[in-house]
Formats: sequence, structure tokens, C-alpha cells
Amino acid sequence: MARYAALIDGENGAYGVTVPGLLGCASGGSPTDAALRNAMEAIRLRADDAIAAGEELPAPRSAETLRVDPEVARAVAEGAARAIVPLRLDAGRPAKTNLSIDAGLLAAIDEAAAARGLTRSAFLARAAPEKIESGS
Repeated sequence: MARYAALIDGENGAYGVTVPGLLGCASGGSPTDAALRNAMEAIRLRADDAIAAGEELPAPRSAETLRVDPEVARAVAEGAARAIVPLRLDAGRPAKTNLSIDAGLLAAIDEAAAARGLTRSAFLARAAPEKIESGS
């Protein structure tokens, strides 16, 4: 999974996020967690546009490359924070897998899925992106 460096700037109530490695890719939100979630969507949309146009998406720049980039260094010196934002593209097709997890956890997953009217697969397919995108 590609991960792009981003810069978060702003103040309480209004945060902007730019992705230096993807020209024109920016987003915002409040609080910062929402701004980063919106940045993930902006990166995904930018990737979708590139794919549709037959273009290659620029590869993520290394932390070292960004650290010495004068524009990035200036933004950080002015108070911007650096963050890493994952790019998760949907393949558009399901894939079967075999997982081994604790039987008690599996029972809890099945119970939570049933309470929401979901299958185990649908529950996990919804829960995993939330966990990936939260960064925790």
C-alpha cells in the first residue's frame, strides 16, 4: 500500500492538508482526524483520475526527500505538521482468504455482524478500512 506524506496546517476549527508529492492534491476538515480522512479521499480520487486518464500516479516521495525539500521545510518551519496518508485503491472484485483468529474473537465478530444485519465478510470488509484509515 502506497503512503504519501502530507502537511497539515491551520488552527482550531479549520485545518488544511496538502500532499506535496501529488500536484493539486489538497483537502481539509476539522478536527485534524477529519482533515486526514478527507486527505485519504482526496488522494484516492486523484489516483482514480490518473488511472482513468491512463497516467501513472507519482510514487510517494521518501521522508528524506521531503525533509530537504525547501517548500516542505518552509511549511514545517511555519508550523505545519507532517503526516503519512495511505492510499487504498479498491480492486473492484472480491477475493477469498483463509484467516486464523481466536475463537472468542470470531464469536464476537459474528455477534456484532448479526446485530448489524451483516455477514461476517461484510462486517470485516467495513471494519478493516476504518482501522487502516484511522492509523491506529
